[in-house]
Amino acid sequence: MSPECTQDNQGLDFAATRNIADGSVFIIASGSSARDFPMERFADIPMITMNGAVALFAKSAIKPFFYICTDTSFPLQQPDLFAQALKRSRRVALWPEQLQSLPVRAVGELFALKKAQRCSLWERLSRRDTGLVRKGFALDARSRSLGFSKDLSKGFFDARTVAYAALQLAYHAGFTKVFLVGVDLNQAAGRFYETAECGKSPCGLDQHFEGRVLPSLKLMSEKVMGPRFEVYNLSAASRIPASVIPKIDIQTAESIIRRGKPEQVAQAPAQGSRGEPRLERSSASGHRLPPAA
Repeated sequence: MSPECTQDNQGLDFAATRNIADGSVFIIASGSSARDFPMERFADIPMITMNGAVALFAKSAIKPFFYICTDTSFPLQQPDLFAQALKRSRRVALWPEQLQSLPVRAVGELFALKKAQRCSLWERLSRRDTGLVRKGFALDARSRSLGFSKDLSKGFFDARTVAYAALQLAYHAGFTKVFLVGVDLNQAAGRFYETAECGKSPCGLDQHFEGRVLPSLKLMSEKVMGPRFEVYNLSAASRIPASVIPKIDIQTAESIIRRGKPEQVAQAPAQGSRGEPRLERSSASGHRLPPAA
């Protein structure tokens, strides 16, 4: 990292982004199925991306609504992609220590990530904090550490995949319909942007899927998903069971985005990965529009 490019920043409070959006959002992850996503077809829909998935934006004028990276080793392993994310994204969420020494100057707003604090048994049973959804009474420490944050100013819950952090970010920002692109969670299939030339970053999905990733997604499905927060998976190859997050094809996703939710969409067949709209001030379509660049 070049010292002359260093940008010192404490990061803004996530409270500034609470409910700034509504409607649909795409979460763009790094699974191999993301290659098939027709990004330009959904250029009017906000997109949250993460880690090296920003490579999908390389040949597009679309700017990510938010970029989030929870892997402190990623900027070292993929410095070009990380720099691209900083120069392209409207907002960036990183750990505080990362914000202190950025390799290039970020064009968007910077926000400091933090983990949700543990709570006492009394706080868990009384459910005082509605912004942090936790698993009910549990004896083992792993189960007690599971949760879903509706308010990132109070921190987020780590599920050993940045896609779960992005889901919490989507809720926090106010989106009500989330479409997952490239959330394959298939370690063997690799990431769509990795080649022999650029090298491959370590991956611990197989190690954590059954014990951490899937239990976290099940908690979200049972305690968070509903009319206020609908989540759809556009990856037919995803390891996430359809009983946890329904799988749909791109045509069904476009129908939901453009015309509202059709009947029995949860049972729609899964065939690939797809897209979404933008937000932030009200527009004729009912979405809020992002501020001018």
